[in-house]
Amino acid sequence: MNDLRIVNLSSYTSPEIVEKSNKQWVAYGSDNNYFQYLIDRYNGSPTNNAIINGVSQMIYGKGLDALDSNRKPEAYAKMITLFKKDCVRKLCYDLKLMGQCSIQVIYSKDRKTIAQVEHIPVENLRAEKCNEKGEITGYYYSDDWSKVKQRTELKRIPAFSYSNESIEIIYIKPYRAGYKYYSSPDYQGGLQYAELEEEISNYHLNNILNGLAPSMLINFNNGTPNAEERQNLENRIYSKFSGSSNAGKFILAFNDNAESQATIEPIQLSDAHNQYQFLSDESGKKIMVAHRVVSPMLLGIKDSTGLGNNADELQTASVLMDNTVIRPFQHLLIDAFDSILAFNNISLKLYFKTLQPLEFTDLENVEDEETREEETGVKLAKDLPKELGSDIADALIDLGEDEADLLSDFNVMDEREVNYDEEDGLDEVITDLNKPKEKSTLAKIWEFVSTGSAKPFRESEQDGESKQEAEEGNTFLVRYMYSPQRYSANSRPFCKKMVDAKKVYRKEDIISMDTKVVNAGFGKGGSDTYSIWLYKGGARCQHKWLRKTYVRKDGAKGLGDAITTSEARSRGFKPEANAQKVPVAPKDMKYKGYTAEYWNKIGFKN
Repeated sequence: MNDLRIVNLSSYTSPEIVEKSNKQWVAYGSDNNYFQYLIDRYNGSPTNNAIINGVSQMIYGKGLDALDSNRKPEAYAKMITLFKKDCVRKLCYDLKLMGQCSIQVIYSKDRKTIAQVEHIPVENLRAEKCNEKGEITGYYYSDDWSKVKQRTELKRIPAFSYSNESIEIIYIKPYRAGYKYYSSPDYQGGLQYAELEEEISNYHLNNILNGLAPSMLINFNNGTPNAEERQNLENRIYSKFSGSSNAGKFILAFNDNAESQATIEPIQLSDAHNQYQFLSDESGKKIMVAHRVVSPMLLGIKDSTGLGNNADELQTASVLMDNTVIRPFQHLLIDAFDSILAFNNISLKLYFKTLQPLEFTDLENVEDEETREEETGVKLAKDLPKELGSDIADALIDLGEDEADLLSDFNVMDEREVNYDEEDGLDEVITDLNKPKEKSTLAKIWEFVSTGSAKPFRESEQDGESKQEAEEGNTFLVRYMYSPQRYSANSRPFCKKMVDAKKVYRKEDIISMDTKVVNAGFGKGGSDTYSIWLYKGGARCQHKWLRKTYVRKDGAKGLGDAITTSEARSRGFKPEANAQKVPVAPKDMKYKGYTAEYWNKIGFKN
């Protein structure tokens, strides 16, 4: 019978946690090398590699910070000294790749404080068998567990708070059902597909490097040689015909006679390229499912599904992944960091500064500055300007007019958000209408009779220069109201007061506030003032100015349809227009209402 060799495919199971009576430590995996298996899947699968790199970077974000760093600068400085950036990065990487990570805690000589914190590769540790209370009180260290023999001396390091030694280990791992000593990675269910993707790439590579296999089968029909002769023959064929440059070449066989000639039979696999493509695509998809990747675009992986091509979809995916995948890892690390700081009598509100783009962060319902800082990773509580205060609001409100008083003599005849395309023409309409003795073209369009009592309200430049008697005042007035007339619980004091006042303002009065110190250093070029006319309640404010036009009661029959800019200009009007920023809420401006200098200073890019 000819020699027949059978290749067995690997079976995939969860890692075995092995306790042996002759060992004090607990093996991870049947060969005590499951960490290396995870590393191999990371190195061999391109999709798995990209996701682990991307997620670990997202966990770290822009580093560790504290919400109350301004109030506790000394504690914050100690925290930064303990948790060095390189150490925290490695912990984030291990936690994602291995499903767990470990910290080496080094105490001061008197052991009253933790003097130093260092990352220790988790693959170099094995848990000690738990005590009678079920507690893991120590870990064993080795540089290479594959070389550990029965009598190998191992270094034991006690677990945190279980000794009086100078060095201890904090082992960080999430809870997993069925696991006690170790924890499986969150992508455990996708490891088979990571290995499959790896084997597919190996197959294609070997198919190129080995031009012989699997393109043909060679049968020698002159008997079965012994094992040594078979090996020599295999080595000679491999050395002569391996390599992509030899693919497709013919084989020349020398035989004693025609009856004993070698038979060469090509092996054909129908539709092979489609099968391999399906396996490759399916592996990539299943790996992403295992990692809970909401959109591959977030990790720099482009697929053909189209998900994430739309900006709104990408924003939704980013927020979802940040909350469901990234933050649980961050909270696990922060819990461990808190326990270290607590030993040193330090209490800080730690958080990781996010990599999520600022424009993906919805701050509309955020209630306080600390939460804003946590959501954006930017120190709004310290570095960003203070909110526009109530004092500046009071000053402006004093210059305003109660609309209720105004409405006793005037009716509202037009109300609209300030619009760049209409402002200049509408201003000219009002100016012209308030000059009835000139009988201009526009004045003749609307016939009105100046009757009734005249209350001399303060005039605005936009009301026009009335040629009526001073005590009569203008027939048409233009005022501005803070809009919309609502606010949320977390709105700025300025916005709340402006809305509650329900007053209307002349343009001149609003602009006069430009000379008041509002947010020191926040104005253009670092000045102490900025324009309320343009920037309303400050950066990210959602309010606008609403233009309201009033007509004196019984003073006109109405303006009808508002005149357009083009119509006004066609009649010879060349007025000065309001700035384009007036009708725009700061949150919708290019830099969200910040100056370009400040926007760039705090790290945001347009």
